[in-house]
Amino acid sequence: MPEIDVVLFKENNGSVPMIDWLDQIPERAKIKCLVRIERLAQMGNELRRPEADYIEDGIYELRVALQGINYRMLYFYHEKQGVLSHGLIKESRVPPNDIELAIKRKTIFEENSDGHTYREER
Repeated sequence: MPEIDVVLFKENNGSVPMIDWLDQIPERAKIKCLVRIERLAQMGNELRRPEADYIEDGIYELRVALQGINYRMLYFYHEKQGVLSHGLIKESRVPPNDIELAIKRKTIFEENSDGHTYREER
């Protein structure tokens, strides 16, 4: 299995959209999302439906369902990394503005990956 390094996108102001979103969702959903992120790290681009799916323009989604609610985490690949852009709750399809936001973050990340990679302080 092709393990990959999974990192989080960091904004210019230092905020990390994925962490902010995970902090807002119910604990059980957060745990399931973290498990799905770990599966991405283990499986890389071999991760498929129902756990992950390709959307468009290099943007993928991690998929979690809990109690009739669809949680999605948008990500992209950069070199040997999976980069988590942000999360959302989906009703029917992923809203175009969320896809556009992930594409914008992908472009920003490709231009300056070091400046936009969140690293836990140790």
